[in-house]
Amino acid sequence: MFEKLHKIEQWLFDILAVFLVLFYSYSAVLDPAATQYHRGIYIIITYVLVFLLYQSKSRIGRGIDYLLIILSIATIGYWMFNFEAINYRAGAETELDKIIAMAGVLLGVELARRVVGNVFVIIGSIMLLYGVYGDYMPDLISHAGDTFPDLCTSMFYKSDGVFGIMANVLATYILLFVVFGAFLEKSGAQRFFIDFPLAAVGHKLGGPAKVSVIASGLFGSISGSAIANTVSTGAFTIPMMKKAGFKPHVAGAIEPAASIGGMFMPPIMGAGGFIMAEMTGLPYSQIMLVALFPAMMYFFSVFVMVHYEAKKYNIVGERSAESAMEILKKEWFYILPLAVITVLMLMGYSPGYAAILGIVTSIAISWFRKETRIGPKGFVTAARAGAENSLKIGAAVGVIGIIIGVLTYSGLVLTFADIVIELADGKLFLTILLIALASLVLGMGVPVTAAYLITAVVAVPALTHLGVNELAAHMIVYWLSQDSNITPPVCIAAFAGATIAKANMWKTAFTAFRFAKFLYLAPFLFGYVPAFSLDGSATDIVLVFMLIIVGTYAYAWFLSGIWLQYFRKAQDR
Repeated sequence: MFEKLHKIEQWLFDILAVFLVLFYSYSAVLDPAATQYHRGIYIIITYVLVFLLYQSKSRIGRGIDYLLIILSIATIGYWMFNFEAINYRAGAETELDKIIAMAGVLLGVELARRVVGNVFVIIGSIMLLYGVYGDYMPDLISHAGDTFPDLCTSMFYKSDGVFGIMANVLATYILLFVVFGAFLEKSGAQRFFIDFPLAAVGHKLGGPAKVSVIASGLFGSISGSAIANTVSTGAFTIPMMKKAGFKPHVAGAIEPAASIGGMFMPPIMGAGGFIMAEMTGLPYSQIMLVALFPAMMYFFSVFVMVHYEAKKYNIVGERSAESAMEILKKEWFYILPLAVITVLMLMGYSPGYAAILGIVTSIAISWFRKETRIGPKGFVTAARAGAENSLKIGAAVGVIGIIIGVLTYSGLVLTFADIVIELADGKLFLTILLIALASLVLGMGVPVTAAYLITAVVAVPALTHLGVNELAAHMIVYWLSQDSNITPPVCIAAFAGATIAKANMWKTAFTAFRFAKFLYLAPFLFGYVPAFSLDGSATDIVLVFMLIIVGTYAYAWFLSGIWLQYFRKAQDR
């Protein structure tokens, strides 16, 4: 899309992308900006970049795009430069305050329409209507309602609206880690993430599929998107699996099933871990530690199922030209950026600080090879890629603010918890099933990160009311928020795998659904087994981990269907 911009637009995009990287690097390491500038500058630049990149096709439409850019700067700039005055006169806003707020809210809706899609916009619009006409709703979900100008004023200026938790998490954490991923990829590390597992297990039973699982774990831990992970690693691993003998729909299913695991794998965990830290107030290092074992079990379950899938058809890969140790000796330095980030966060440094040092380390290791060196031009290219990638979630910030703002304003957050508990008759099992259904439906039209945040706001209180500890409750919601990537009928990651494999989409989707079964098991473990989230004595935790490893192997073996062969052989005799 960048290539389609005019030369001046490309220069403007690059200047803003580099400024975004430098400003938030300075803010994370040296001198944090004040709240209004920290969030406002990120949102202004995001709005401008979206209207530049996702432009209208007609000449008149393009002129409107530039007017929207000017309006974005004016509305968000007004909030930034009048931040203290607006807070001082809260509840007695001027007419200009209300006009600016309405413009800002509607700009957020248009931004989401261009990048995220119409379904998300419809959800946001319904929430706005609910906020205005709440007094006409059924008694169970009714509230006083408000005028449209006053509702927009609340959404735009209050801390739980457009400039609320999502804006803060995006500006503080997600942007820097998305940029880190772009710099790490620019350094040449992505090739190592494939070459090393290829040499280690590529020649073994089911080797190409096992390469897919390991590579997806490595790359997925920094990509922040199951779909991006599927497309990037799948472009290499899916054809390799087909060549080895896996059926096209199986090859297309293994990659997205493995790719989802990257969303659970520390150190980055997509964006969910940072939102979790913001909402719970817990240090990110604690969230990483709790997330590690479940993520490993997810990959272990897919790995075992892949092994037995290959065993059914005796599929063996080809031996790599170099051994794993030879590749590790030559390319060990590609592990350094991830190691630096992990160690720093475990030592208690802020995620933003760790991300910046990860970027610096990525630039340093890029100079080990002449063809990957990141100089000034490479820096601009990586900053551009990072900024562009961040728009996919950044464009949702306005509508997410509307949804959460209306949920909070109307009191539906507490009402929803009561409704869920009543429908589930106070049973945790049914409550988790209802949350799974809600997150699946929401995920059909909302980015998974947004689906997690929105669902967490209303579902976590229900889980904690039933005795689940807060972090485990967030883990339940976060894991379930990923199900729309792999669960029919939407399952975009599975469809991406099917496209690369040139396989039947629905066959691929249901096969991926089978491979990813631990995605649906883990939430129940978080709910019923406190030690699964490190809540308990060391003895309890070790015992539970051992039992879960054995149980995961057993259920993965069972779901692979390999045992059916033994019955067939017995019948043949």
